[in-house]
Amino acid sequence: MNYIVAAVGDWNKTLFDEYVAKLSGSWAYVSTPTELKAKLAAGFDPKYIFFPHWRWIVPAEILNNYECVCFHMTDVPYGRGGSPLQNLIVRGHKDTVLTALQMEKDLDTGPVYLKQALSLAGSAEAIYNRASQSAWEMIAKIIADQIQPIPQRGDTVVFQRRTPKQSEIPSDLVPKQLYDYIRMLDAPGYPKAFIDKGLYQLEFDQAELTANTVIARVKIKLKDL
Repeated sequence: MNYIVAAVGDWNKTLFDEYVAKLSGSWAYVSTPTELKAKLAAGFDPKYIFFPHWRWIVPAEILNNYECVCFHMTDVPYGRGGSPLQNLIVRGHKDTVLTALQMEKDLDTGPVYLKQALSLAGSAEAIYNRASQSAWEMIAKIIADQIQPIPQRGDTVVFQRRTPKQSEIPSDLVPKQLYDYIRMLDAPGYPKAFIDKGLYQLEFDQAELTANTVIARVKIKLKDL
């Protein structure tokens, strides 16, 4: 049986190498849409294409011809849409679930294979690393148990994808909210939480919360004018 994992990030490639050594079948790893299309065009016919962490829209010809499985950090249908981690934290959630669902044309609407509890503690990078580990545990279970997806149930809540401008720290946050704001954006590839001050922009990461004090690293740079 053939399987493809389509993902970005060094941590996902490391997990791929770790897990495929334990799993049966023939596995391929791709990290760009071009690599994915090339692998399929070369005749590699997968039972599943798993997308643990992907940044691009998957074309309809792939969705319609292969069983594509993505992983979304909310208890769908609650939290369909973009920036799930940040939207959960700003709403005060401390925990969520990672959902494995079948991909469809519409975003996060497909039937669900399974869900697994996921803590939202720590930096965004730490949370994404935990989510990737959980995704691989779920991949192994989907294959071993031949899980069939079931339709989503419940009230639909759609999250909007956040923009870089929304990384600007509001001026009215209490210390716990400030801590959450900094940590939820603290991952490679994401615009850091920032404050504009005259000619400068102050970017924050590595936040810690002690009593009513937030301690964080700050990078000061000239703004793009």
